[in-house]
Amino acid sequence: MTALRIGMVGIGYAGLPMAVALARAGNQVFGYDIDRHRVDVVNAGRSPVDTVTGEEIAALGTDLRASADPAVLAGCEVILICAPTPVDRGEPNLRPLLGAVATVRDQLRPGQLVVVESTTHPGTTDGLVLPVLEESGLVAGVDFNLAYSPERIDPGNARFGVANTPRVVGGLTPACRDRAAAVYDQVGQVHLARGMREAEAAKILENTYRQVNIALVNEFAQICHGMGIDVWDTIEAAATKPYGFASFWPGAGVGGHCIPADPLYLVHEAASQGMAFRMAETAHEINESQPLWVADRVCKELELGGIPAAGAATVLLLGVTYKADTVDTRHTPAAPIARFLQDRGVRVLCHDPYANGLAWPGGRIERVPDLDSALAQADMTVLLQRHRQYGPEVFAAARRLFDTTGSVATPRTVRL
Repeated sequence: MTALRIGMVGIGYAGLPMAVALARAGNQVFGYDIDRHRVDVVNAGRSPVDTVTGEEIAALGTDLRASADPAVLAGCEVILICAPTPVDRGEPNLRPLLGAVATVRDQLRPGQLVVVESTTHPGTTDGLVLPVLEESGLVAGVDFNLAYSPERIDPGNARFGVANTPRVVGGLTPACRDRAAAVYDQVGQVHLARGMREAEAAKILENTYRQVNIALVNEFAQICHGMGIDVWDTIEAAATKPYGFASFWPGAGVGGHCIPADPLYLVHEAASQGMAFRMAETAHEINESQPLWVADRVCKELELGGIPAAGAATVLLLGVTYKADTVDTRHTPAAPIARFLQDRGVRVLCHDPYANGLAWPGGRIERVPDLDSALAQADMTVLLQRHRQYGPEVFAAARRLFDTTGSVATPRTVRL
């Protein structure tokens, strides 16, 4: 395939890995972002996110350049849009995506291909994105091509990345789909969906599947605790069945952008059409309540050890990012756990090699400067994420350990 000029709108944790992969494939890639600091970091050969390394960016030289000037998009043959689609106070927020689309509209030229990569509810690309782009006077499917292909980035996962994770591609027309597929085929395997709505729905289904199954084992863990059953041993036993069972593990809660947020896009869209997505709603409620159940158990374990929570106990939270070996703290379950414990009168400390502290609306805890000292002070250490930096010596130094990961077995450890 002839080298292309490709514009990537949004060079964050999801957009930048694809930009790097396409530049590595021999294309000239321009990353556009409204965050000027992010632009400067990329142009200096460094990485502003943990899903791409600075070495990978520096090796590309001028094949990958970043800009805060949207005019760079006008000269591109392909424009990919990977803008955030957050959930604010339980409500999907499409303003960042539609703002990015409006920017593309102002630079749109005949013959260009526009692909939306942001996770969103089915019907967004043809129902909301297309009308904005056509405000340019160009007609989708005639004057320019339009497609949808959801990002599939898993921060902290060294096993799977852009190259070995298939892309799902759906187009407004077969020609739109095939042109987009040819772009992604440069960097990995492509699966052709029937249309854009099927591709949009596939991404929601992927994350709802995880949300529902995590909710299942989280609630199952609560029941097992109440009945005196070891949930970890139970799941290991069930996993010996060679068919009909996939292992999911309980924890302190779910976090990040995908699992807590993406299913809500379909929940709200279904409700707007008079339908209910009850499974996703229930799973969301269970996973949102899990951190509070964990915090309550920590308080009860303290009291069983003769230490009243209010005014007397010190608890150290280990690993406050939302998952192991990533810097991302978005929607981390550590925040509601810390807030609950503080409300109960507990002195809360935190440590994480990837984060300087833990913040939430109305509160913040700085990372302790000395982990050994904090372990010695804490009446209870709560392991939330098993970062690779936390070895056996860390757990051995804890006076008492509450393990939400099921990965530690010492005499002083209580597991979820």
